[in-house]
Amino acid sequence: MSNLIIYIIFLIIFFYCAFSVLYLSALSFAGRFFYREKYTQSVTKPFSKIAILVPGYKEDGVIFSTADNLLNLDYPKELYDVYIIADSFKEETLAKLSVMPIQVLEVFFKQSTKARSLNEAFKRINKSYDIALICDADNMLARDFLRKLNRAFSNGAKAVQGRRVAKNLDTSYAILDACSEAINNNIFRKGTYALGMSSAVIGSGMAFDFETIKKIFSQVNAVGGFDKILQLKVVEQGIKIHYIQSALIFDEKVDSSNAFKQQRKRWVSSQFIYLKQFFFPACKQLFKGNFSYFNLAVANNFVLPRGFLLFLLPLLIITSYFIMPAFWFTASICLFVCCMLCLFLALPLKMINKNFFIAISRLPRAIFSMFGALFQMKKSNKTFIHTVHTKTEITNSLFNEHSR
Repeated sequence: MSNLIIYIIFLIIFFYCAFSVLYLSALSFAGRFFYREKYTQSVTKPFSKIAILVPGYKEDGVIFSTADNLLNLDYPKELYDVYIIADSFKEETLAKLSVMPIQVLEVFFKQSTKARSLNEAFKRINKSYDIALICDADNMLARDFLRKLNRAFSNGAKAVQGRRVAKNLDTSYAILDACSEAINNNIFRKGTYALGMSSAVIGSGMAFDFETIKKIFSQVNAVGGFDKILQLKVVEQGIKIHYIQSALIFDEKVDSSNAFKQQRKRWVSSQFIYLKQFFFPACKQLFKGNFSYFNLAVANNFVLPRGFLLFLLPLLIITSYFIMPAFWFTASICLFVCCMLCLFLALPLKMINKNFFIAISRLPRAIFSMFGALFQMKKSNKTFIHTVHTKTEITNSLFNEHSR
């Protein structure tokens, strides 16, 4: 009887891993070989009016470098405005920001969230805009970002996600975080977009038709993973989220194991909670032919996080070698090899260097920290988790030509 239970558990884990690996591999392959940037041609239409919204919570350390970056983009200055949504900023920070050519919207909440800050900003903004671009307080944009954004919207796009890359690669955990982001870009953005579906959004570097997103945000009040709800409400309206690989946003990467754990705790929590919340609405949308909604709501959230796969697949190999028939041992090895190929295809080759292999030595600890996050998932979805940012410059040498 005990052997039968072990066999059943093994099969459940194996097929769950198999689905995850095959799904990720299909998107990884599509992203590497079939993605084509759609909006590459210049247009003669006028420049769009853009509102850049930057919600920040206690971001006194980085907000000035962010503001300077956003004020010096290659785009007509009179056609875009920067809104800093300041939650719990110091008085001296607010005073210095007030003399800069930006709009400062101070907000107060009992429970601070990014969604609440953005919703409050949309309520207060009286000017008319074509595009709302949402960035994090630690983000910096490549100088040509707004031009590429304008090109897409002038060609008919209503929602666009740019490519988020690392602002810093100064620690092993920052490198692991940057690699994870790059793999996500290839799989969940390039891959899905290459197959004709909407790209997933990331939470920053994402732009939408102003009036459309203003209405949508009035319905969003999530504590964690607000972008997962946001993208579903967008695609539910039949709007496709486009992905522009060449439009770069620089994002600060975590520099310690604790920050890595806190970040993953928030991500894992939102993944499984929103899978449960949106499973049945996604099934209804699937019957209506909305494959993007089903993919974002179910498939993206049902698939195992890669850290879990890298732990479970070797465990399956060991278990099958000692307990299971030879077929399952071979199958487990093949599954592990397929997973490694999937990650190799998704990772840009220029990221593989000496520092990358040093960072890999920290991977086991990072994976165990992800498993530790499982026991705190309920709390993380009800509590705002603030990540402290300190980097005021782009030090990622892999993108030097875009950071100036």
